[in-house]
Amino acid sequence: MRILIIGKNGQIARELARLAWPAQFHISQLSRAQCDLSDIASLGPIVEANTPDIVINAAAYTAVDRAESEPELAMRVNGDAPGALARVCAKTGAALIQLSTDYVFDGMKAGAYVEDDAVNPLSVYGRSKEAGEAAIRSTHDKHIILRTSWVFSAHGTNFVKTMVNLATTQPELRVVADQFGAPTPARDVAHALAAIAEAVAAGRAQWDTFHFTGTEPVTWHGFAEAIVAELGPARPKVTPISTAERPTPACRPANSVLDCAHIQRAYGLSQPSWREGMAQVLAELQTHL
Repeated sequence: MRILIIGKNGQIARELARLAWPAQFHISQLSRAQCDLSDIASLGPIVEANTPDIVINAAAYTAVDRAESEPELAMRVNGDAPGALARVCAKTGAALIQLSTDYVFDGMKAGAYVEDDAVNPLSVYGRSKEAGEAAIRSTHDKHIILRTSWVFSAHGTNFVKTMVNLATTQPELRVVADQFGAPTPARDVAHALAAIAEAVAAGRAQWDTFHFTGTEPVTWHGFAEAIVAELGPARPKVTPISTAERPTPACRPANSVLDCAHIQRAYGLSQPSWREGMAQVLAELQTHL
């Protein structure tokens, strides 16, 4: 069983590379230099040359605020490229697993979003990811779209690393306290993707859109407090502020909590504890100091 992972240097792909895959899987990973999602015409030949049974697209344009000034690039990478991957996978018979985001929702719902809730993205980034979802659904039946949120790891750019870095230089961290979501360890997303791939290989796949995030819901401020609490006595004050006090180019949903019951029923995957994942990441970061 040949698995092609696109986005070699991203947080989730790095964690996929660290997994102990069963011997039946042959894993290939492509970096942006080897597979540039902005070059739509190149994607079909690249995928066909690798002859995969499963394609995992772990690459994306993820600069949420910069996307507001680069809408065409964001749409090409997050919207057009997944459609192109779906077309080549439909042609070759490969399954496609696509990562997506909580930012396809507008945050107006009082409770957790289920997969069938209406999407209404507030930002260019969210609209581009939703376009990618739609392109896949209209093109290839053998697909799984996995929405996740607030992903973090010891690699790349993410909230945990940002807070750790700021905590070493700032006496006070002012963090938004009116946006709720669910932090998700990249390592646990990788384990979920591997479990889904095993189900595909065994003929037990359920093709659909799924949510997979950590638990429990928290604000960015609450998340920051949890991170800083692990950094020892010489830690900065974490002050709650409103979204209005920290304006950004891209609008973000006030509530992006995702209901993950569907993936539990379909694949037996339970939500991981982001607190446990955070502790593991902080320990890993400490070894790099």
